Amino acid sequence: MYVLKRKLKNGTRVGKLYTPHGMISAPFFMPVGTVGSVKAMMPAELRAMGAEIILSNTYHLYLRPGEKNIKSLGGLHKFMNWDGPILTDSGGYQVFSLARGNNYSKNTVIPAQAGIQANQTQQNNFLDPGSQATGRDDTLKSMVKITDDGVEFRSHLDGSKHFFTPEKVIDIQLDLGVDILMPLDVCPSGKATREEVEEAVRLTTEWARRAKAHFDKKVASTEYRVPSKRPLLHGIIQGGLYEDLRRKSASELIELDFDGYSVGGLAVDFETRDMWNIVKLMGEILPEDKQRYLMGVGTPDDIIKATRLGMDMFDCVLPTRLARHGSVYIKNQKQKTKNDSEYELINLLKSEYRLDDKPIDENCGCEACRGNFWSRGNSEISPKINAKADGGGFSRAYISHLLRCNEILGHRLTTTHNLWTYLNLMCELRTEK
Repeated sequence: MYVLKRKLKNGTRVGKLYTPHGMISAPFFMPVGTVGSVKAMMPAELRAMGAEIILSNTYHLYLRPGEKNIKSLGGLHKFMNWDGPILTDSGGYQVFSLARGNNYSKNTVIPAQAGIQANQTQQNNFLDPGSQATGRDDTLKSMVKITDDGVEFRSHLDGSKHFFTPEKVIDIQLDLGVDILMPLDVCPSGKATREEVEEAVRLTTEWARRAKAHFDKKVASTEYRVPSKRPLLHGIIQGGLYEDLRRKSASELIELDFDGYSVGGLAVDFETRDMWNIVKLMGEILPEDKQRYLMGVGTPDDIIKATRLGMDMFDCVLPTRLARHGSVYIKNQKQKTKNDSEYELINLLKSEYRLDDKPIDENCGCEACRGNFWSRGNSEISPKINAKADGGGFSRAYISHLLRCNEILGHRLTTTHNLWTYLNLMCELRTEK
């Protein structure tokens, strides 16, 4: 259940989201743990830096190790030693990204080798773990086939054939025992024709209707009947950049009365300006008493803008993915940068940082910039607004050296910094006047 506490003059919604595994202060950011692990981070470290919820992926966990295995081990929370809320993406994006360029329509059959190769180059590709299909079976005749019933696909791991229906995707997530579920949807490419986007909206609504009916039936006949144990189910709004299709999708899903609404399909390949027109529209027409989730977006500056437009929930692979390649966000202390952003992205692998003895960000309070790793025992802390590095942190030069040597500590330090930057930003947004 979402409770809106107050709405700031700048448009930011401050509220509380109640789930079976605890309350979350909104707006909030969800670190991405695709296969049940946020890369390079321990669960306790995520808690210590202020993370209240993490995101995992149904597609990947279904294929490996399998939702039934996870259920037999006590559920996803126990499996990964995380006691806070978990949201799972439906896996639809991962399945459909096997289609070449994401251009597909009803009854489309796509050779998945071409799709996998294309998917590996997509900036917003979530198929990070185990996505290298080439070399495993070059003769594999994989495919993705979409029908009204669901989607047939082959595993990127071993080529085995699978079929996702809206009902099955709900069952997988219930077996995982997560707090917030996503229904199977169709995410069209930014290059899709209007006819293809219309078909995606039609299927998304039909699948959402089936998913909601199945979800309601399952939670009414199990231990979920206790309100405090009932998970939440979102509806996912599609429609590309067509405002009329977005309105249609939103209207149809609102009529189904989901617990919250997710704006999908914008973290693909649209021009930024066009994307924000849709986000603004969604902020205007979605119910005030339901949480709004902008899926897959984005940079710190994107999140600031999106909260001003009425979005509450965010996830993105950028803070962890960029960190693995040496890129870190620093808060701009000037008036504004020339591109009007509040955050700047620097890459510590550049030669200019080889002898730089400053911390990543002198105004940052993360463990990488302050030092004192593990010194707090089991105590949990939240990000401290305007906390500054105290001189005990790691220098840019040292982290640059670690990254060049491909040392795991280098990845841990950059990941720690980027995640803390995102989580501290959310804390700042929630406490604005």
